[in-house]
Amino acid sequence: MIHYIRRTAAAAAALLLAVIVFAPVQAQAQDKAKNVRHKPFIHAYNTSGSIEDAAAAARAKLEAAGFTIAGEYSPYDGTRIIVVTSEALQAATSKTDFGAFGAAQRVAITAPVIEETGTFAEDGELQVTYTNPTYMALAYRLDDDLATVRSALEGALGSLGEYGSAKGKKAKTLRKYRYKPIIMPSFKSRNELISYGSYEEALAKVEEGLAAGTAGTSKVYRIDIPGKEQTLFGVAMTRECSSDSFVMTSIDFRDVRSSAHLPYEILVSGGKVYALHAKFRIAISFPDLSMMAGGHTFMDIMCSPGDIEDALGEAAGVAP
Repeated sequence: MIHYIRRTAAAAAALLLAVIVFAPVQAQAQDKAKNVRHKPFIHAYNTSGSIEDAAAAARAKLEAAGFTIAGEYSPYDGTRIIVVTSEALQAATSKTDFGAFGAAQRVAITAPVIEETGTFAEDGELQVTYTNPTYMALAYRLDDDLATVRSALEGALGSLGEYGSAKGKKAKTLRKYRYKPIIMPSFKSRNELISYGSYEEALAKVEEGLAAGTAGTSKVYRIDIPGKEQTLFGVAMTRECSSDSFVMTSIDFRDVRSSAHLPYEILVSGGKVYALHAKFRIAISFPDLSMMAGGHTFMDIMCSPGDIEDALGEAAGVAP
């Protein structure tokens, strides 16, 4: 009995010591995680040659890493967007009602810009960049941090670091992000474009509208979410204020371009068709953009959010 008591006392003392030693370490780790800041994009690498060759090389790397190429397009000269998905990404984004907005990750190849003319150089170093899955997981309020997806993208393309915001955003801020508190939309305040009698009818109407080029739109990709009546469409836009080129030439001016902001999305969920509010969708990619101070501001694209939402709605079947 005496030996048992001694052993019990020793075990208790060891447990107490572990708590004293390791609890502060764990608390520090948790505090550090809370203070980590995230940025919307990752700069993969720079390369030379043509955009076509660079895109082919990127596609090969992505497919070798297990990603599926969902679609690809050139929204304007000097830029190619490759949209990828994977089983892991679709499984993670299917766990929440509207997580499917994050079922695509976007990779961009962008040529350097000649500042004097605003045109893209035909030769020179190309930037290969992609969306940051961790940032998007937080912004789209997923239950999964998409760490495995990020690891796979970094393994395929590499990483020179995150960019797109000078200081970045903390996880707590991203999960409830609004460009401006109260008056601006969040991820939760989605825009229901139109409702149909069934998932099949909604899908057919969206496919029809995009194929017809309604309101200057066209389909870049379609991702069907396994096990759910949900489909995510990527939409290219060319009409006036909603056009990809107008928006991006107005606000995408940093040395490393944020081309992977594109394209916008339409989500069919059951018989309903949704889009993210454009003010949220733009701001989440450009969180540091000034409202009106200096050049390249949201005031420069004041007409765009409404026109983007109108164009997506018309593509889905809403009367102009």
